[in-house]
Amino acid sequence: MAETSKPIITNRAASRDFHLEKAYEAGIQLRGDEIKSIREGKANLKGSFVRVDGTEVFVHGMHITPYKFAREEYDPVRPRKLLLNSYEIKHIAVKLTREGYTLVPTKVYFKRGYAKIEIALAKGKKLHDKRAALKTKQANREIHKALREKNR
Repeated sequence: MAETSKPIITNRAASRDFHLEKAYEAGIQLRGDEIKSIREGKANLKGSFVRVDGTEVFVHGMHITPYKFAREEYDPVRPRKLLLNSYEIKHIAVKLTREGYTLVPTKVYFKRGYAKIEIALAKGKKLHDKRAALKTKQANREIHKALREKNR
């Protein structure tokens, strides 16, 4: 199995605002200038979402800063087609219509030289869920801090 490199762009708000359940790896249909910008890390997933249109899947709101040496200009937030298998698209479409899920992009990375995006089926968190998650995170942080001090 090929190694995946570290994520170039991550969407940390996704795990904060949603219960992420099943993740899918998809290719992204990009232009050459967009790939160069992503390699430089000049893209943003904040506020982006994924939508299924019939038999195709698109990511909307993903901002890719135009490459400074580009020959042509393009819309930095245009919808970009995601490349998934047809059975994956059908499975996602069924989940979205029946069970109240949404699709959220979580990270963009390179695998074997190709840009990949990880999208996840997710359900929105309620405010009390977010507060509980922050409390457990803070408690874990204090436990680790106490263990480190004890081991010194």
